[in-house]
Amino acid sequence: MTRRSRRNHSPDFKAKVALAAAKGEKTPAELAAQFDFHANFIKTWRDQLLEGVAGIFGEGKPEAPLPIDVKELPVKIRALTPTNDF
Repeated sequence: MTRRSRRNHSPDFKAKVALAAAKGEKTPAELAAQFDFHANFIKTWRDQLLEGVAGIFGEGKPEAPLPIDVKELPVKIRALTPTNDF
């Protein structure tokens, strides 16, 4: 028996397998045979997909980063320097 080398799959492939598992048209054993994977991998990817989907519809748009005024930074640094010196 020869040992198979470790396979790395793209996120697109994992998403395709997870979507097929989420549809529920085939059993995990059938999907494992179709994609040549162990059913545990397929279940893990399906669970990750279902957890991540909630984030799409959750918070709305992502928070914008705080605006940084580059001109004021040296003034703030000079103000903080004496408090840090001993």
